[in-house]
Amino acid sequence: MTFPVFLRTETWAKKGRLLAAASVCAIAATLCHGYSTPAAAQDPTSNLAGNLDPDAELLLESSEITYDFDRDLIVANGDVQVYYDGSTVQAQQIVFDRKSQQLKASGNVIFIEADGNVLRTEEMVLSEDFSEGFARALQIDTTRRTRFLAEQARREGNNITTIENGVYTVYTKPTNPPDKPPLWRVRAEKIIHNQQEKIIRFENAAFEVYGKPIAYLPFLSMPDPSVTRKSGFLMPSGIISDKLGYGVSVPYYWALSPYYDVTTILTPLTKQGLFGDVEYRHRFAAGEVSVSAAGLYQAQPDLFTTDRADDRWRGAVNSTASFSIARDWTLGWNLTYKSDRQFFEDYSFTSFGGNGDTSTVYLEGRTNRNALSAKAIAYQISQEDYTDSQFNANGFSPVGSSLQDKQPLVLPVVDYDYVFADPILAGELSLTANFTSLTRDETDAFSIDGGSTAKFRGVDGTFSRVSLKGNWRRTFIDPLGQSFTPFAYMRGDLFFLASPDSDVTALSGESFVGRAMPAIGLEYRYPFIATFDGGNQILEPVAQIVARPNEQRIGELPNDDAQSIVFDTTTLFDYDKFSGFDRAEGGTRLNVGLNYKLQLDSGYYVSGLFGRSYQLAGDNSYAIPDILGATEDSGLETTLSDYVGSLYLDTQYGIKVGAQARLDKEDFSVNRLQAQASGIYGPVVSSLAYAFLNAQPDVGIDDPREELLGSASLRLEENWRIFGSMRYDLQNSNIVQDGLGVGYDDEGFSLSVTYAEDRSRNDGDEVNRTLYFRIGLRTIGTTQVSSGALN
Repeated sequence: MTFPVFLRTETWAKKGRLLAAASVCAIAATLCHGYSTPAAAQDPTSNLAGNLDPDAELLLESSEITYDFDRDLIVANGDVQVYYDGSTVQAQQIVFDRKSQQLKASGNVIFIEADGNVLRTEEMVLSEDFSEGFARALQIDTTRRTRFLAEQARREGNNITTIENGVYTVYTKPTNPPDKPPLWRVRAEKIIHNQQEKIIRFENAAFEVYGKPIAYLPFLSMPDPSVTRKSGFLMPSGIISDKLGYGVSVPYYWALSPYYDVTTILTPLTKQGLFGDVEYRHRFAAGEVSVSAAGLYQAQPDLFTTDRADDRWRGAVNSTASFSIARDWTLGWNLTYKSDRQFFEDYSFTSFGGNGDTSTVYLEGRTNRNALSAKAIAYQISQEDYTDSQFNANGFSPVGSSLQDKQPLVLPVVDYDYVFADPILAGELSLTANFTSLTRDETDAFSIDGGSTAKFRGVDGTFSRVSLKGNWRRTFIDPLGQSFTPFAYMRGDLFFLASPDSDVTALSGESFVGRAMPAIGLEYRYPFIATFDGGNQILEPVAQIVARPNEQRIGELPNDDAQSIVFDTTTLFDYDKFSGFDRAEGGTRLNVGLNYKLQLDSGYYVSGLFGRSYQLAGDNSYAIPDILGATEDSGLETTLSDYVGSLYLDTQYGIKVGAQARLDKEDFSVNRLQAQASGIYGPVVSSLAYAFLNAQPDVGIDDPREELLGSASLRLEENWRIFGSMRYDLQNSNIVQDGLGVGYDDEGFSLSVTYAEDRSRNDGDEVNRTLYFRIGLRTIGTTQVSSGALN
């Protein structure tokens, strides 16, 4: 006997409200009260819960529900949705068989699991708690955008899903035509997904590209796409080199714990033997640490010509760490040791090759108003020694020799910055401190006059300096909009000098040397703002004057951190234009400039600055050479400086242009120019950079340097692109570096082939040529082959 119970959401509850399935059956029982029915059907709610979790919520929504007492069935028709314990079943009809404790869903069935996976089919049978099920012609889409297609699939024990005659792939967007196969897929007689072990196993599988099998795989396993850490082999990569031979890197990942793991890579090379690479990573509650090592016993070391590269044993070790040791405090390091300078160049596939030249240990603390940084730094260079007798200085080691001994060991360099929270004299007061101590084993000297006069990039011995600077400033704005910023600073330095070459380097023979530099100044700005139909513009004259005594002990003190002098608009209004603490600008100086900004409503933005500097009184620090003499070609060495200018354009439509220039004070000829442009127009993405540096005879550079660097990428189709780059030396009319490639990219597959040439390495080869092939399959892995065999 069948009794229909018509339940519509508009009638029984607010639209969209879900009704508990047990309550629906209770309603059916009430409507049927008084009819003669089998004893087993007297109470249709008596065993509805079955083996369901009593704490789990079970809800049902349907246009119509019918209870069949004769067959003990509950039938829901019309936009049926059943929600249980985080999972949802949607179908045109759902039949619950109380005898077998099964649900049968039919008609555009969509089963959404608690973890977000979506199953689609026309008919599905499920156990009452959704832990087991069976379906034919099934499609499963996971939250990682991977897809399984199956002739039939069975789920058992809320864990094992077995797919018969299935396909695994990634999904992106509907293909055109609709029946076009995906670019790649794995087809297998059986696919077994173990959700507890989080592993997918393929039996009698084939890897297909555009529906055509290209590789047969009797057995294949891979981690569940939701897994981020799982022990097993990773994708191998290939190596081809004239000095290394042929090789394949085979990595294995060991997920030893949720907190630490190991990756080992073995690379057999036909010419050099077995190369090993291992990395250990450990994550703690307060930070993380890694330790890496790589190396080999070379079978044919005579193929290498650089220093120590022809040793049998070659290798490197590295460790990185970062720990939050307290609130606002971080301790860390990045340490590398390599057996020889060219190890990372020759074995560029080493997993940690990017950390080769600099080793650092650091402690940092930072809050809103103060910061402290302490570092120890060591350098292990990659450049090989060379011979250049043209610039040798008498009494010192030749230029290009003992390059490693000429590198400093910095132990330590400490920086501290503090800004007072409360105003001092109604202005802002800040403190800056620096302590640097370094040791060098060999004096780095050169000469530009045949050896009689030496210049020094560094002097052997130990040098320490402590510097303290207090800076005060306050800004006033008058009713006309003029801005006046008076400022003052006081700086003191104390040097400790210990050098065996002090008597031949003109350094002070004193062990301790003090230096002080007080200064006062005023900065003036007056912005004129004009608004017009379509935008606005600002014209702002700027003037700054700094008065202070002459710099003391020029040429008698070491200079390691203030050798770089770049005079452009970014440093025009710096109180002190030296790059570090070893020099202190002196004398009275006036800096002037004109700032312009244009903003259009259409999105275009233009800004520019043009100005120069004047030495008004006292000694010009840039005109008096120190032990290096790098300031004599800086553009600041005369009373009237060179002109500096900058220009920036942003169209807001993909085109950006920027330039910095220093023009000669006499004839406006270019002494320094840096320009860069980037653009996106349709399928083209490109960038172009130009750099020009005039001759600097005072540091031994007699010829200008001029280079052009460009790169571009052209999208040919939706997924295909070609790309290339070139670095060109305009002065010597030769190509320094160049590369050309083609690539394919979509959401599940990437492929690129690149050919590159490099003529800048000092390793004995005139040209280093590389052919690089890379292929990536999302969720499976990425592999690559690089070749240096074209040399």
